[in-house]
Amino acid sequence: MAGDLNHFDESGRPLMVDVSAKPETERAASARGTVRMDRATLALVLTGSAGKGDVARVAELAGIMAAKRTGEIIPLCHPLPLTSVTVRVDPDPDLPGLVVTAEARTRGRTGVEMEALTAVAVACLTVYDMLKAKDRGMTIEGIELIAKSGGASGDWRRGE
Repeated sequence: MAGDLNHFDESGRPLMVDVSAKPETERAASARGTVRMDRATLALVLTGSAGKGDVARVAELAGIMAAKRTGEIIPLCHPLPLTSVTVRVDPDPDLPGLVVTAEARTRGRTGVEMEALTAVAVACLTVYDMLKAKDRGMTIEGIELIAKSGGASGDWRRGE
């Protein structure tokens, strides 16, 4: 496993990792997840007739907003000055459902993996919230890091 699990001191008390000695570098991370739903529910999204507005665009905005607040909702996660966050919600008729992808960027001393993952998770939850009256059986699946770059550990890509 890369790195130590160092969110606890010698006596087992939680701590925020001290990153002050690390150099600032350009960092990026991307993540994805899916919301599987009935074909009829996906059709509501695609035709814009879900009743609560543009589901995909609202979910994208929610994901961006969540990424910006990751340090407030994940214990011990550093608040980061994000330089960019993008979130996309795209239909996938083969699921059927929606695929959510996010990318977060910063110049800092710690990575943005949690920001990308949080963006995806909240975007998926927003899709569920907006469509639950039509399809309570939706499932949120496969939230995962796709890639990260920057920092001492270097670049990483799923499957490599």
